[in-house]
Amino acid sequence: MTYLIFFMFTTIIIFIIILSILVFAHELGHFVTAKKFGLMPKEFGFGFPPRLGGAYKNQDGKWRWKWGGGPVRGATSTIYSLNWLPLGGFVNIGEEDENVGDDPKHFKNQKPWKRGVILTAGVFMNLVLAAIFFAVGFMVGLPQTLDDIGAGARVEDQNIQIMQVLPDSPAAKAGLKIGDIIFSVAGREFKTHGQLSEFTAAQSGQNLEYIIKRGEDTLNLTITPEPISLNSDIPGIGVSVAETGLVSYSWYRAIWEGIKTTVFLSWYIIAAFAALLKNLFMGQGAAADIAGPIGIAVITGQVAQLGFVYILQFAAILSINLAIINYFPFPALDGGRVLFLIIEKLRGRPVPERIENILHNVGFTLLMLLVLLVTFRDVFKLIK
Repeated sequence: MTYLIFFMFTTIIIFIIILSILVFAHELGHFVTAKKFGLMPKEFGFGFPPRLGGAYKNQDGKWRWKWGGGPVRGATSTIYSLNWLPLGGFVNIGEEDENVGDDPKHFKNQKPWKRGVILTAGVFMNLVLAAIFFAVGFMVGLPQTLDDIGAGARVEDQNIQIMQVLPDSPAAKAGLKIGDIIFSVAGREFKTHGQLSEFTAAQSGQNLEYIIKRGEDTLNLTITPEPISLNSDIPGIGVSVAETGLVSYSWYRAIWEGIKTTVFLSWYIIAAFAALLKNLFMGQGAAADIAGPIGIAVITGQVAQLGFVYILQFAAILSINLAIINYFPFPALDGGRVLFLIIEKLRGRPVPERIENILHNVGFTLLMLLVLLVTFRDVFKLIK
């Protein structure tokens, strides 16, 4: 019971830290770009309101600190605030303001391309952060398959890892899972999956002792190879395996590998989202592939048990997901706001503020309903 409480506590803390870093980096991208274009954001906050306090410049050009929330009178600069909810941060650049007049430093009075760059900067920062995480990981050593590693790579802790388990196969019946490491079979250790497959194919009907590494646990399982396919009599246990290891590079090569991995995964995740949306519209139950905050927190706890490098890799993947989701052309998201800028450019005039704000509010409400729906489903799965 004590271990369970400790596990839940550390999982929540790690999840909050990761989420805070990703969201803060996203908002920092908006903020820095707005400042570079000469705008004066109203507030840049660490965490979410209510406000604990904030620093600002008064009319004399001196820095002042104000405790608590509410309006800050006499501020001539951005308010840099600390807030009570430590979940990332926010920036108020006035994108939802109405009747802004002709203030040259206001977001809505900038040219469409400038507003587009500011809105895109948050997504860009998440991709940069992912590349940094991957680069640091490659300097230390990231877990990956060894079939496509770059030149000059150093490989440690090489293993044969299970990538797929066929339903109703001997492996599935024995309880093998994706991610399990095959340490030895019948007392023999294997360096390549080819050697393992050849050995298994020659042991039809034999009870073989498999020593499996699963996280910190070691499992001893007895599995009997048998023909898996109706079109083949070659014995197997019904798994797909790959050679994996901790791959590291020199610092300059690690930076390049970090960028390359970010680009590859971004494209892969975009394709996965496209397939997900296609399945949703076709009514094929794709919603089962979506994880909400609870589901992501649970995965965070599982990843944390594997070690720091795995957390780093997971945070990078989450950062890419956050970037892609945020740039989806849906009202209330950055991509939705960019879509309105494109419409403005095509029409020669902006969409009426009232209509745009209503659509963003509706979009936000729908997104929150989706989050609640997925969260309820995650909780139900945990209870079940």
